[in-house]
Amino acid sequence: MIEKYFNLSANHTTIRTEFVAGLTTFVSMAYILFVNPSVLGAAGMDKGAVFTATGLIAAIATIFMGIVAKYPFAIAPGLGINAFFAYSVVLGMGVKWQTALAAVFVSGVIFWLLTIFKIREVIINAIPADLKSAIAGGIGLFIAFLGLSDGGIVAANKDTIIGFGDWSKPATLLTIFGILVTFALFARHVPGAIFIGLVITAVAGLIIGQVHAPTEIISTVPSLKPTFGQAIFGLKDLGSLQMLVAVVTFLLVAFFDTAGSLIGAARAGGFLVNNELPNAGKALMADSIGMLGGSLLGTSPTTAYIESSTGIAVGGRTGLTSVFTGIFFILALAFSPLLTVVTSQVTAPALIVVGVLMAGSLGSIDWEDFPMAAAAFLTVLGMPLSYSISDGIALGFIVYPFLMLVTGRGKEVHPIMYGLGAVFVAFMVILQIG
Repeated sequence: MIEKYFNLSANHTTIRTEFVAGLTTFVSMAYILFVNPSVLGAAGMDKGAVFTATGLIAAIATIFMGIVAKYPFAIAPGLGINAFFAYSVVLGMGVKWQTALAAVFVSGVIFWLLTIFKIREVIINAIPADLKSAIAGGIGLFIAFLGLSDGGIVAANKDTIIGFGDWSKPATLLTIFGILVTFALFARHVPGAIFIGLVITAVAGLIIGQVHAPTEIISTVPSLKPTFGQAIFGLKDLGSLQMLVAVVTFLLVAFFDTAGSLIGAARAGGFLVNNELPNAGKALMADSIGMLGGSLLGTSPTTAYIESSTGIAVGGRTGLTSVFTGIFFILALAFSPLLTVVTSQVTAPALIVVGVLMAGSLGSIDWEDFPMAAAAFLTVLGMPLSYSISDGIALGFIVYPFLMLVTGRGKEVHPIMYGLGAVFVAFMVILQIG
């Protein structure tokens, strides 16, 4: 039944391969279970409730993605947008976290309507193929930068903005060890190289004391009561200009973070057909459910995770990968102490390897066509430098239609791209004013 439903043979995969891919994706993004409560906790939210909400909505949305859309893409509360929620909206604007959740809920409703009427799908399919390649390559540089930064290989430098970190630290040495091991495994075409690299790095971390062994195996799942349904109660406080800005920002960031991550993962896995993602509507619906459901459970907006590419890289080709990833998120709620071994040093090598793989898409960009080359370049460079996928996309989407117009090629641009350019100009103005 599983073989028939997911067409495993036709996709040149097996249940075992999909299992390993699902586990690899889960391990690569399991950090969100602990990072999200920490970030939202700064806004006054109950960390235990956020932990449970994060795991539950990741499981629900990812399993939906697997069963309905049949793609190996995982969904969970996004990094970056959760920081905007906590530090900009709650702490910066001085609003209650319940009101901020209400803003996420309203954004989720709009998100869902855009998906139902297939507006999101039309927008994504209107993006030129070269810009989609730029998005994928830019995300590759971005996540590689995340891995290098989390692992301590690069760090802030007051003289040069950024430079090498302290490589004498055991944690950084563990990252370097993991990168070399994972690179070697991948170079030798070892099946499951990324996952094996993760395991070896974690074991090495335990041996040298940089990864702490869990004190227990099973723990009680924290209650959702402190956050469940608070978004509904917060609706009464919406209406100010500040909250309108928050709703619009949540919507735009979630829309294009997801679009960028979906395109990047789809491009890496070879799922695009004639520059379009088949069944894109169903994939986007999974994300809409995640955003809407997450706000009700008590967490910031969800997004498709580019870490899905780690599972794709080890052979994940169908929705069964996502089903397994979702199941692991459910199991993680009871076995959360075991996840303490999944530190940033353990996951950094996987992010860097996937970054290398995704950068390959840059080769398909027409660098001789300057308007496209300039837009692609700013997209790629903007993501790691702004520490935001959405900001990088904004730069490219503003410059591309502008340059096409001034070179007399405006008719070659899809009308939607002009609309997106205008939206992103407004979006950048709002960010600068805020």
